[in-house]
Amino acid sequence: MSARDSELLNADFRQRVVIATERLPWVPSPQAGVERRMLDRVGGEVARATSVVRYAAASSFPAHAHGLGEEFLVLDGIFSDELGDYPAGTYVRNPPGSSHAPRTADGCTILVKLRQMEPSEQRRVVVDTRAADWTPGEVAGHRRLALYSAASGAEQVTLERLEEGVTLPAASCGGGEEIFVLSGILGDEHGSYPRGTWIRNPPGFERRLEARGAVLFWAKRGHLAASSP
Repeated sequence: MSARDSELLNADFRQRVVIATERLPWVPSPQAGVERRMLDRVGGEVARATSVVRYAAASSFPAHAHGLGEEFLVLDGIFSDELGDYPAGTYVRNPPGSSHAPRTADGCTILVKLRQMEPSEQRRVVVDTRAADWTPGEVAGHRRLALYSAASGAEQVTLERLEEGVTLPAASCGGGEEIFVLSGILGDEHGSYPRGTWIRNPPGFERRLEARGAVLFWAKRGHLAASSP
């Protein structure tokens, strides 16, 4: 994929996108040892982007600033920077204006979103989801772990568990929704989504989520209402 080809990828946020990310090829980044699976992108190397990024063992990335923030979930391995080590299951938000120099000793994979925060967001967030408290969800067999909630209430980020056979009430994605399936098979009336599936539902899209086996997924909601196609 050339830099020109990557300038616009799934850039119309009015369109639904479903990607089986584990079937995508790994694309080398400009930094040796760092590869990406690009999911959406608006821009070149400095871009509003959603990607799965893989760091080889003993690899690093030069120090850089986050002009409009960085958000990531560690999928496997241990991701590190000068502020700490983040094992699999750690969720991090680095606000606009922050900077760091990422590295890894043994290799890691992260789901990362770049340049998608409001300039006013200034609080750094680090959640070790392995030790955090889960709360009951919408129905029996549904549990939720809150990762981030915008002061306005517009953006909500969670981890969610569904026991096998559990179906959530039908819902309209008023401000849009992204889901990344971490384990199991999530389903709705539109299809089935195994581990590694990334779903972007546009504002107003209607769906009824159900568990086809026990499911764990990451979700981000309410953030697409103001996105421009």
